[in-house]
Amino acid sequence: MLGAPHASTAMNLRLLFCVLGLLGLCAASARAQMAPVTSPSGPVMAGPYVVVDPATGETLLERNAGAFWYPASLTKIMTIYIVFEELKAGRLTLSSPLPFSQTASAKPASKLGIAPGGSITVEQGLQALVARSANDVATAFGERISGTEAAFAQRMTETAARLGMTATKFRNANGLPDPEQVTTARDLALLGVALVKDFPEYYGYFRTQDFVFGKQKIGPGIKFLDLYAPYADGLKTGFICASGFNIVGSAVRDGRRLVAVALGFKRADLRDEFIIRLLDEAFLLKTAGSRPKIWQLRNGGSGPATVLPYGECGTIRYDMPGDAAWLGTYGDWRTARTTFDKGQAQLATLGFSRLGKEWILPVRSGEATRQAAIIADLEPGAAQKLCDDYKVRKLFCEVKKPGDFVAPFSGFWR
Repeated sequence: MLGAPHASTAMNLRLLFCVLGLLGLCAASARAQMAPVTSPSGPVMAGPYVVVDPATGETLLERNAGAFWYPASLTKIMTIYIVFEELKAGRLTLSSPLPFSQTASAKPASKLGIAPGGSITVEQGLQALVARSANDVATAFGERISGTEAAFAQRMTETAARLGMTATKFRNANGLPDPEQVTTARDLALLGVALVKDFPEYYGYFRTQDFVFGKQKIGPGIKFLDLYAPYADGLKTGFICASGFNIVGSAVRDGRRLVAVALGFKRADLRDEFIIRLLDEAFLLKTAGSRPKIWQLRNGGSGPATVLPYGECGTIRYDMPGDAAWLGTYGDWRTARTTFDKGQAQLATLGFSRLGKEWILPVRSGEATRQAAIIADLEPGAAQKLCDDYKVRKLFCEVKKPGDFVAPFSGFWR
């Protein structure tokens, strides 16, 4: 009789340890989805990625391509796919009206800002989804096509299943945060390939950089198109705090098209730089039928990793791997920017082909705010060489490591 409570306690402890162990495995698996990738200035933490050749279906490069991820505004790629289906079937035309309900109009930014009862054309809606990633437009499309956004999300999920996107579930048309809205890099690559193959007559909308809407110029679209010109020809970026900065991009070089997916970056510029390096590497690889097909990759694993916790998201953060050169702190932004430009020009004079990134950092002291001029994310040795040159000329310059940038940045007051 006395032994029973002890046995029960031991069993409860074993159950507790099992649960804690499973939670630990899940957390470790989620962390494993984030790992370093190379960059000219040092390692960068990133999520899953994959590159596929649409002509053969072969996977050229990949890491954790089947890991679950929040799609953010990459969701709108599927929204556009279904709009293309409606256009091809004749149920919509490019000039068809797209009305806005109270629900659609109330969606948070980014948005086009159409009042309830207003409307635009389907073509303007497609342009707004690509050039502005307009959340209100995505919801309006969902309501126009399926009656409600929830019903449209169900169609999105069913369409995903039909395309072989076995891990993808949609709960809205725009990608605003929802814990049940998930996908994988593998699935997004399949969607990118499907768009290229199924709708060549409409695919060009993914090249929209800007368009005129009334008296407004809406845009710019994704920087990837300019950064990887003349090869890049679409598709879409997406961001929410949990999933970080993501992209699905397509490029054509020497008549050969590749589709790439890169997820989970803490900065948009690091994401764009990585997908360009990824595509450059992939274009050097040959496809001879021996590589795994994209649809043969397995989906599965733990829940999506969190790239930027909500307490950190939106704060001023360095989040770059390379050293920086601090060139002084000034009373106004224009002077700080001019100082930055001069520093960049001096880097070029010193023989560096890869220059740094502009980082004008607001620094407070009491009620006063000044602007620190910083050349950020420099390749190894560049910051030191620049500062050595400045000191010879009796100009201010200090090398700063990524770990030196800690809010509230009082060390940059000068």
